[in-house]
Amino acid sequence: MSIVLAQGGGGSFLIQLVPIAAMVAIFYFLVIVPQRKRQKELDNMRNSLKNGDRVVTEGGIYGTVAGINQKENTLQLLVAPSVKIEFSKNAIIGLREQSRNESPD
Repeated sequence: MSIVLAQGGGGSFLIQLVPIAAMVAIFYFLVIVPQRKRQKELDNMRNSLKNGDRVVTEGGIYGTVAGINQKENTLQLLVAPSVKIEFSKNAIIGLREQSRNESPD
């Protein structure tokens, strides 16, 4: 009888998993879901790029899309007059807003 009393009520294993499951769920909804949403928006933006779009790369290079190679998933950016650089589409992080005093090309 003393062995049964010594073991006591440790609680059910499932009861102990509830706080861990709650932390995993909170992490999922606070971190993973928003990151997936941002990644989907970024992929949509990259897939909708067209010639003439002004973009910025991960490295901070600003340029205008001068050509797109869908097969190799690359594009050429015009960064200065007569200067074209080829980039992976994955290097593009955003569209550049056209300021008021810039004239459209």
